[in-house]
Amino acid sequence: MSPPPYDGRRRVVITGLGVISPNGIGTETFWRSCLAGKSGVARIGTFDTSRFDTAIAGVVGDFNPENFDISPRQRNALDRYALFALAAAQEAVTQSRLLDTGYDPSRFGVCIATAIAGTKFMEEEFLRLTGGATGPLNPELASRNLLLGASFHVAASEVARKYSARGPVQTLATGCTAGLDAIGQACDLIRCGDADVMVAGATEAPITPIALAAFDIVGALASDRNGTPETASRPYDKTRAGFVLGEGCGLLVLESLEHAQARGATILAEVAGFGSTCNAYHMTNLAPEGADLHRAMKLALADAGLEPERIDHVNAHGSSTPQNDVNETNALKKTLGRRAYEIPVCSLKSIVGHALAAANTIELVASVLAVQHQEVPPTINHQVPDPDCDLDYVTEGARKARIDYVLKDASGFSGIHSAVILARFDGHQQGGLQQ
Repeated sequence: MSPPPYDGRRRVVITGLGVISPNGIGTETFWRSCLAGKSGVARIGTFDTSRFDTAIAGVVGDFNPENFDISPRQRNALDRYALFALAAAQEAVTQSRLLDTGYDPSRFGVCIATAIAGTKFMEEEFLRLTGGATGPLNPELASRNLLLGASFHVAASEVARKYSARGPVQTLATGCTAGLDAIGQACDLIRCGDADVMVAGATEAPITPIALAAFDIVGALASDRNGTPETASRPYDKTRAGFVLGEGCGLLVLESLEHAQARGATILAEVAGFGSTCNAYHMTNLAPEGADLHRAMKLALADAGLEPERIDHVNAHGSSTPQNDVNETNALKKTLGRRAYEIPVCSLKSIVGHALAAANTIELVASVLAVQHQEVPPTINHQVPDPDCDLDYVTEGARKARIDYVLKDASGFSGIHSAVILARFDGHQQGGLQQ
């Protein structure tokens, strides 16, 4: 069958969600925990943290790959981040009913992002090849799974193999915006006619000694609440002192509207717009005015054909670092004007920590659920107001709200900014409710 001609406005809808998160495995448990403000942050128990400033993380404590359709080969060969992706993909594809209604494998693609890929696997392999880092590297001890474990694209390729996806299969590694960037890339592939269906999102498992050390040494992590880990991530609070590293996976099934309707799929929401920029400023620092994040938001709004006053909710990056939260607050004010003060803004990182690339799409899953349930999760741990962060951060608990359009934004080291616009779907106009 010939692919459809390019159509920059081919509508892209969401038909499946899958999530692995520190506060819940599966969308139902995850969503209940988010609404309840149930923290997934705890002391790290998988390795000795006594020489680190930080001893806490958002850890997926009860993940067992044997509870999913993951083969013994995959369980033995793949890093934890890839196993997360297989588990989340199973939930998302099952919800989408793709396996029930059928699909053309050549029109089915995968785009899964990661910031640091199989760090745990590589750490363990290095120790094995060097006798516990006591001698020279002995290549004769290399695992047969070394190439697989070291490959950045293994999560995407294993998901593709599981579902016989023979369309575009890609991996993005743009750091802490990579999840949203994967959504934007998948939407472009559908819009340009290269795919009808994409599994897209991000996965991450960075709770390892080397990954923790990398963020610890640059002072990015909260280290003042090791005794009360659930209170450490406190976005927009005057006393915020850094982010809490997290892990997990968020994947979405994206389809062209025509494909979803033709097979009678339940449409959960629409991806109405995407935008991305770079501030070219500094590896870890951010200018307070938020001009380049503002540009990413404006690009997403323009892509959606939407005026700023139509946004009803912001699922924020909200990393709990002194610089990010001011930068983001100012960007929202520039983008939304007075509307920025009138709508609920929440940060899920207060609850689950910062899972790098996967943070974006774990939060995007929550954004879709917010549209479905017309309810906004809280930002927890906000105790001391910051005059520089003066928006409505939903600090009193979950809140019912009319939500037709959501702005989801992300920022990352090296200065990349991305934004996605979600729309409630009503089956008619572009963006679901526009015009």
